[in-house]
Amino acid sequence: MNEITPQGNQAQSLKTLTAVNYGLYALSFLIGISAIVAIIINYVKLDDVRNTWLESHFRWQMRTFWFGLLWAVVGFILLIILIGWVVLVANAIWIVYRLVKGFLNLNDGKPMYQNVMAG
Repeated sequence: MNEITPQGNQAQSLKTLTAVNYGLYALSFLIGISAIVAIIINYVKLDDVRNTWLESHFRWQMRTFWFGLLWAVVGFILLIILIGWVVLVANAIWIVYRLVKGFLNLNDGKPMYQNVMAG
């Protein structure tokens, strides 16, 4: 099965949308609701990027959201015994890393995974 490459305006539009989503996730550090908007966009537009190199970015963003949310919940629960701060800080660093790496790969026109069709 081959990867589909979107053409012309569609390709640029989808790449721009992916960049906007990275921005929305980054903005969520200041305005939390922007991450909710971004994850909704990911799910609504997933079919448009399916089997393209941008699908890997959408999956990367979605995994960042869900695992980030999971560790945020764990961190808040663990605040009772103070180790929660460590979990929350580590989670924030991990999210920033994933957003920066994702945006840089997007900017370079690279998928997030070597084999986009795997997994």
